[in-house]
This record gives sequence, structure tokens and C-alpha cells, in this order.
Amino acid sequence: MSTMPHQRPAVAGLPAYVAGRKATGEQVAALASNESHYPPLPKVLDAIAAASTRVNRYPDMASATLRDRIARVVGVSPTSVAVGPGSVGVLAQLIAAVCDPGDEVVFAWRSFEAYPILCQIAGAEAVRVPLVAERHDLRTMAAAVTERTRVVLLCSPNNPTGTSISTAELIDFLDRVPGRVLVVLDEAYREFVGAESPDAVNLLDSRYPNLCVLRTFSKAYGLAGLRVGYAIAHPDIADGLRKTQIPFSVSNVAEAAALAALDSADEVATRVAAVVAERPRVEAAARASGWDVPQGAANFIWLRADDATRERLVAAFDAAGVMVRGYPGDGVRVTLADPASNDRVLAVLAAFGRES
Repeated sequence: MSTMPHQRPAVAGLPAYVAGRKATGEQVAALASNESHYPPLPKVLDAIAAASTRVNRYPDMASATLRDRIARVVGVSPTSVAVGPGSVGVLAQLIAAVCDPGDEVVFAWRSFEAYPILCQIAGAEAVRVPLVAERHDLRTMAAAVTERTRVVLLCSPNNPTGTSISTAELIDFLDRVPGRVLVVLDEAYREFVGAESPDAVNLLDSRYPNLCVLRTFSKAYGLAGLRVGYAIAHPDIADGLRKTQIPFSVSNVAEAAALAALDSADEVATRVAAVVAERPRVEAAARASGWDVPQGAANFIWLRADDATRERLVAAFDAAGVMVRGYPGDGVRVTLADPASNDRVLAVLAAFGRES
């Protein structure tokens, strides 16, 4: 009788990550995955073309050039920077470096769908703290820390609700959490926050060596398909991240594109500003149609809805050729894009409100 190789129970019972659906035609507005709706930056395309001639060679395992450049941009030493295949890849390395089976990871819920999956893979226990008014309940999260807690994950702006954590709130939270607990601030959507975004890197000093900041090139920089993210942390933490990285997981094409994106900072800022300018307009119009939309700080809006409403709303968007992301038990997230696409979203929301 044949048998199959054994899989760890944690893997056998692992829920699959549910990605945003992909558009199936040119007329479909792809607003399910918080991707940039802009085409790749010109310098990025040139860098990709040049790097593609070297794909027969392994990339630099240390991504030294990119690490040095990131360090200069954010104002830290390269020893405080670790690069990986998207910020979620870096987070997977981080949990592997910090957590043993049975350790606890505290995070708000709902938040980024990968958090509980990464915990389960590592054998760590996910401790979910419910949101309050779509925001992190930081006092309750601090109170949830136990002797078994190794990591606390803060997502700001939070995915999928879009709400952010202020500098004062972050400092208050860090003062409440024991220094032995690593606090990870996931800033995947940081560029869309504006002037109110916490300058978390400046908190990475002797006072808060337990803080780690995650950032990505997937969103504002438009490199979602190339998978480049990074962490800024105390040199000891960053060194552990580099040790747990899958060898050569950041390709030479991805590194070249990320460097070119950093060289295009002005163009990135212009694109981000256009998206941010649309956010209050779309939020206000959605509220006028009867939706309770929180004040967001990212490149998407959040529509809280029960499952029956969510299913009908996603179907209405599908019928209108608009791809959005539904979350069972919670609601619907819609990526902001160009004004014409955003107007298509608002037309669906207005019609849905009239029919309900």
C-alpha cells in the first residue's frame, strides 16, 4: 500500500493565501490588489532591459548596492537594512528568525491576510486583537502581550481598513511593550499617508531597539510583479534577517528596478499625489451614497459589510467590469486608481444604495 510523505500538521491545515482577482480584459478596472494603476516608470523599464541581459548569472546574494542606497535614503547604516522578496517575504524571514513553536505573535484583526498564515507556518500562535472603529486598539494589544509573546505586528496604514497609527500612538505603544518583544511596523502603504506618517526610523535608536520597520517597492513604486521589500532594524535583528533569507531571493532584475525607482523619486511622488488627491473625493461620495467609510491613509477605501451585502456588492462590481476584493465576514476593499476608474466605483456604490 502506497503512502505519501508526511507534512507537518501546521502545513496540512494551512489556509491558502487569497490574492486579489486578476482582470480578464482591457475594459476591466483592476482594483482588487492595491497595485499601482500606472505603467512602470521609464527608468525602471530601462533598468529591467539592461539587467535582463545578465539573468544567466546569480544576483548579488547580499543586495549590497540596494541596501546601501536604501540606507542613504532613510538615513541609517547599511547594517540596519535587510532586503527580501517583498515586505511579506522579509516578514516571513523575521518570524522564522524570532519565533519558536508555541511562541505568540500579536496583531490586530482584521489586518493583512498573510499574518496568521506566516505564524502557522512557523508554529507560532496568532493572537488576534479586534479592531475598534476600524483602527488598531493599541491599549488592548499591549495588554495582550504575555511571557510567550515574541512579536507584535502593527500595520499602518492598516490593510484592508486603511486607518493609520500616529507618532504619539506609536510611542505610547512602544513605551507599554517590554523591550524583549519585537514590534514590527508594516508600512507597505506609507507613501500614501502624507505629512502625518510617523517617522518611525527616527525612533530606531537606543530607546526603541525592539522596533523593526517594514517597507516595500510593490505599491507606490509600482514593482508588485518583481517582489522587493526591506526591513530597517537594529543591526542584530537585520543580521538575523539576512541569515534567514532564501539565497538569491531578490533577483538582479528586481534590484536594478528598485534602484531605478529610487532614482525616480520625483515621478513617484507625483503619481502618489494624484492618488492621494482622489481619496477624499471618493470617500465623501461613497459616504453620500450611504456607506460608512473610515478616513483612510492608503491607496484604497474600505466598505464594511455583512456577508450578504458583501456578496451582492462584489457581484454588482463584477457586472460593471470592476474587480474588487471581498473579505468574508468583514467587507470590501477597493483600490483607488485614475479618476475615471474611481467614478465607475462610485457609480456602482450609488446604484447599489438606490436598489437596497
